[in-house]
Amino acid sequence: MTTSLKGILSMCIGVFFLALGDAVAKWLGEVHSPLQIIFFRTLISLPLIALLAHFSGGLRKLGTRRPGVHAVRGLIYTGTMVFFVVGLTLLPLAEATAIAFVAPLFVTLLSVPLLGERIAPPVLAASLVGFIGVLVVVRPGEGAFHIGTLSMITAALFYALMMITARRYGARENLWAMVFYVTLVPFIVTAVSLPWVWQTPQLWHWAGFMASGVLGVAATVFITLAFRFAPAAIAAPFDYTAMLWAVILGWWFWGEMPDIWVWVGSALIVSSGIAVAYYDRRTTLKRRPTS
Repeated sequence: MTTSLKGILSMCIGVFFLALGDAVAKWLGEVHSPLQIIFFRTLISLPLIALLAHFSGGLRKLGTRRPGVHAVRGLIYTGTMVFFVVGLTLLPLAEATAIAFVAPLFVTLLSVPLLGERIAPPVLAASLVGFIGVLVVVRPGEGAFHIGTLSMITAALFYALMMITARRYGARENLWAMVFYVTLVPFIVTAVSLPWVWQTPQLWHWAGFMASGVLGVAATVFITLAFRFAPAAIAAPFDYTAMLWAVILGWWFWGEMPDIWVWVGSALIVSSGIAVAYYDRRTTLKRRPTS
């Protein structure tokens, strides 16, 4: 098996775990506050992340000289998860997933004012197509644009900000340190809020909380492996397999079936993302020196 194929397979597995974790969060969100869901997810994730860091070179990997950066990223991630769980609870799973795909487009556009990067005309055109796809999915003005839609778009924006900070500081910080602290901050924030949102879980909900944490870490591991095995331009487009899993899980557990506009909008969004990845890869190959 080639390394690129390993990367694609790792990405598909990681995305499946993410989609399954989203379905669990949607189910838990029917009863529990997003803050309580996030608390248990991070509570379970933190020791697993520390264990992985230990086997990847020791707990010294968690050391950092930029605690302020990690605190800000953690607060951004807290907002991401809160709005994301709210959106999952209020929207059909496939529709929520389709809207969340706008996050990479936000990254592309925000990289201009925040990182000083330039957007090539083909990338800008593809991004605009992606945003048109989002408008097709949410159909503002036809009664479909509500708090769930706004929550999911806000979650995508916050996630994009987190990715921008990762691009800026990631090369100077260890991967496991970044993952650990971005999980630690929402754990602390949600732990403080528990007295106001606590709802005693039923037995099967405990299993859901455990699964949510394990699936989140497993997804992080496999997606990280994907980008180690394969170039980003090859691995990243397979992130869109999440749409397939969202449709299957939404239909299986809630009897949801996306309408034609969700499919059309999703096709535009996915095509936009793949076009950007293809352009980035072609540009990288052109810049690579030949021997």
